[in-house]
Amino acid sequence: MKVTLERNHLLKSLSHVHRVVERRNTYPILANVLFKAADDRVELRATDLDIEVTESLPAMVSTPGSTTVPAHTLYEIVRKLSDGSEVRLETDGGENMVLTSGRSRFNLACLSPDSFPDLKSGAFAHEFDIAAASLRELIERTQFAISNEETRYYLNGIYFHAVENSATGSLFRAVATDGHRMARAEIAAPSGAEGMHGIIVPKKTVGEVQKLLDGVDGDVKVEVSDTKIRFTVGTVVLLSKLIEGTFPDYDRVTPKNNDKQMLVDKSGFAIAVDRVSTIASDRGGKAVKLSAQSGLLELSVTNPDHGTASEEVAVDFDTDGFEIGFNARYLLDIIQQIRSENAVFLFNDANSPTLVKEEGEANALYVLMPMRV
Repeated sequence: MKVTLERNHLLKSLSHVHRVVERRNTYPILANVLFKAADDRVELRATDLDIEVTESLPAMVSTPGSTTVPAHTLYEIVRKLSDGSEVRLETDGGENMVLTSGRSRFNLACLSPDSFPDLKSGAFAHEFDIAAASLRELIERTQFAISNEETRYYLNGIYFHAVENSATGSLFRAVATDGHRMARAEIAAPSGAEGMHGIIVPKKTVGEVQKLLDGVDGDVKVEVSDTKIRFTVGTVVLLSKLIEGTFPDYDRVTPKNNDKQMLVDKSGFAIAVDRVSTIASDRGGKAVKLSAQSGLLELSVTNPDHGTASEEVAVDFDTDGFEIGFNARYLLDIIQQIRSENAVFLFNDANSPTLVKEEGEANALYVLMPMRV
């Protein structure tokens, strides 16, 4: 194989594919990126056996061929080369690749491409195009609530599915929960997504897709099968396994009868929560107590080791003597997702889930479990 590429193009492609490569691998080949050169194009591919990212880029191909080289090492080399320089890659069919650029020369160990794994995609039951901005919003509004608890693996991702609504038509919805809080966001279902069965997209895949969407306009092609999902973002193709398992019935835990409504300035409330939680104990779950009285909400924290803190904020709330406790970090995570000036809290009692949403018509809502304080 003998090819010449523009450094900036190669670096951009490597930045897309090398991220899925784990630093520690049981199989050496998984630490490498696959190069395939033919017809004035070079295809790069990397995988961790759960996610596979492929991208092709233009190149001057003098001699077609393929090989695999260490992904992170190659990325760091190319990153440190001069901006706009040419990069020449050459193999003689043996176990080495020579990379030259200007006066720089590197000799990299290769592994045979014959043993590089290939994630078979299979047949896709659903195919649709979704605006990059819409997909990005669904991810941004829900991914913070993904669980990291490995024992409940079915919560380690975002649950995407289509929902039929008699009032608004077919919706495409994303849901994530860790058992303490739940995030739900939706958009009008793209053509082709109607009736799509529920799928759980793993957290790592969600993160990689989010990075690919950064700065992207236009549409993203999404293809879904029973076990895999494929995203095509420009020249990048990301294929991922789905999480096998049953996502919990989130509708059952979504409050329906919370009739105590509190309206609060989002920014002032977030600052107050952050301020009083400074002395909150991690051992106590970063608990903050909310106490409402005569249009004022008192936020308070008690830490036996460090003392107490309290702050008042004005609220629109007509229920005096109401108290409830929350994990401060979970509360702030949700408040940061609110796009309107005011946040709307809907309470039932101190022991029931609280519903949080934006003022006016909202395409997202959040559920937060209370704490005893």
